Amino acid sequence: MDLAPVLGMLSGARVLVADDDPELLDAIATAFDRLDAEVVRAGTGAELVDRLADSGPFDLVVSDIAMPWMTGISALRAARTAGLTMSLIVITALRDRTIPEEVKALGGNVVLLRKPFELKALESAAVKLLGEKTRA
Repeated sequence: MDLAPVLGMLSGARVLVADDDPELLDAIATAFDRLDAEVVRAGTGAELVDRLADSGPFDLVVSDIAMPWMTGISALRAARTAGLTMSLIVITALRDRTIPEEVKALGGNVVLLRKPFELKALESAAVKLLGEKTRA
């Protein structure tokens, strides 16, 4: 796969990745590192909120839904309420029928990815979202 278009779109982008599974967190963060993005990590919903507050702004947030203390949806809803408009990729293995509605309520610049997903799908979603941002 030719990474040149992806590299150009993600080079220098600030990405916050939140997941309580250390292996998946590392895999996603490494994928964005390889695409020359600046990556910040969070292992819980609470850390997600803290990173948004102390390390932002971010161009993109990738967050799992099911995390300790606070779900990714709750953390992202709080971020939206606070006026943060960054693009979001929400990831989950949960099959709850209400999840697509909850994700859609976060705004138009959001993509839902169901686990397991290919890293190529994650990269495509990131390029789509960040491309929309640069055209806006």
